[in-house]
Amino acid sequence: MGMNDISYLDDINDQSIKTIFQTTDNSYSGINHSNLTPAAVLIPLYQDGREWFTLFTLRTDRVENHKGQVSFPGGAADIMDKTPVDTALRETFEETGIPPQKVQILGQMPPHISSSGFLIYPVIGKIAWPVALTPAENEVKRIFSVPLKWLAETVNKEERLYTRQNGTQEMVVFYKPYDGEIIWGITARIITDFLNLLQKNHGR
Repeated sequence: MGMNDISYLDDINDQSIKTIFQTTDNSYSGINHSNLTPAAVLIPLYQDGREWFTLFTLRTDRVENHKGQVSFPGGAADIMDKTPVDTALRETFEETGIPPQKVQILGQMPPHISSSGFLIYPVIGKIAWPVALTPAENEVKRIFSVPLKWLAETVNKEERLYTRQNGTQEMVVFYKPYDGEIIWGITARIITDFLNLLQKNHGR
């Protein structure tokens, strides 16, 4: 076989994603990880015809964290941000030029801890496509999209032992190159977890 069953991606729609990822607690409150910085990213989904895609950004070498890496739009919570949705929408607008009114929020995933000390809340949003994209000059080198079906194919990714600069080792997800870029690390973990939850809860 070799290929995994990704037919569930033919059936997903706004409502089915909402049903899986709606959450009763969508705030930063109640999380006591004093040593971690709260942050949020947007998983910016869109449909082109019947096909689902997600947008990624390639970070410049001028940003503070994850230089030159592929990531979702997002960043640390601002003092004015009441919820992860606030952070995700604000950062997405700053980094890509996509205004909040062009994003339909479909839900939220449990937070992920990054190696750089962030507690990252992934927010799922659907972009009204097509939309004008304006990469933030100092932060974003380019914006590109990848089909969810390609991301869901297990042959396109692997987990391998990775040694960080501080000498610690952990299992990290690496995708094969797509459009010349490699999705790996916390971003690859988030999209993998998102797709696993979609598949596991499909048809329920």
